[in-house]
Amino acid sequence: MSQEYRRSPEAVSRLSPEQHRVTQEAGTEPAFDNAYWDNEEPGIYVDIVSGEPLFASVDKYDSGTGWPTFTRPIEPENVVEVPDSSLGIVRTEVRSAHGNSHLGHVFDDGPPETGGLRYCMNSAALRFVPRDDLEHEGYGEYRDVFERPQGRPRR
Repeated sequence: MSQEYRRSPEAVSRLSPEQHRVTQEAGTEPAFDNAYWDNEEPGIYVDIVSGEPLFASVDKYDSGTGWPTFTRPIEPENVVEVPDSSLGIVRTEVRSAHGNSHLGHVFDDGPPETGGLRYCMNSAALRFVPRDDLEHEGYGEYRDVFERPQGRPRR
């Protein structure tokens, strides 16, 4: 990564009420009623607070849950997994490493051929950067993600 990503009070203050509820209060947005659950455009998804790269469209799939779902993070070091027993069951919460935003949860019932993980994320925690805008928005190093064979790690 060539850029330093971090959480700032200014970035948090710019969040919409729904983005704040999801990222700062570990909320969950409604299924099938969010920005990216059915987005099929090529690009990457970054943390709405810090801008750190999290997921790529090449690893996105339709899980039938109504939330954007991925098989793996684009930069594993930008994703932190934390035990979550808030609903009386043990799940694994996913947070951004630099923004400390609540993103969603990861489950072990994803496609076996891509590792078996299902990263079920909240659109409100993400900002989508279309492939054609990667250079302009400072994410040009991720263009190669769309040229690699699917299922192959970036690094």
